[in-house]
Amino acid sequence: MSQEQIKAFSVYLEELKRWNRVHNLTAIREDRDIIIRHFLDSISLSLCFEEKGLRVEELTFCDVGSGAGFPGVPLRIYYGETFKLTLVESVSKKCAFLEHIKVRLGLNYRVLCKRAEEVEERFHVVFCRALGSLEDILPLLERLSSKYVFVMKGREPVEGYEYCKVSLLDIKESYILFLAKNR
Repeated sequence: MSQEQIKAFSVYLEELKRWNRVHNLTAIREDRDIIIRHFLDSISLSLCFEEKGLRVEELTFCDVGSGAGFPGVPLRIYYGETFKLTLVESVSKKCAFLEHIKVRLGLNYRVLCKRAEEVEERFHVVFCRALGSLEDILPLLERLSSKYVFVMKGREPVEGYEYCKVSLLDIKESYILFLAKNR
């Protein structure tokens, strides 16, 4: 990771903690926990992109239910300018934070402050993290995607679906559900 990326994550951490005191963006409060459970966990999605052979510079990405920016903003920091990102978030205070951190870090991405059900456009790759039950969110994610859907669902693989297994030093083994749509 470059010094510029490390600095961006450091600023992100401080701004997240500062905003969290007033707006309660995340229940995770300790630096180490934020770094591991938010930043590193978000970037772990890149391992799945690589495993599936995605060329990120050729695709558009949408993070549905982004919250305080996870996993979209860490992925945008990690990949740089080639990562064309839209964040969808329905909670106004979280949208305000996403706009603030975008300016503070000098990043280029869009924030759609609306419910995902109201989004009309499509993206090559749609992903989410801990958004709700698979039965409820999968049809919505599939509607927004023209190529791929990734769902960061946790510690157990979901039967009947393809998935990536992620295992890193500080992150417990987890599974990312993967769907390739007929193109």
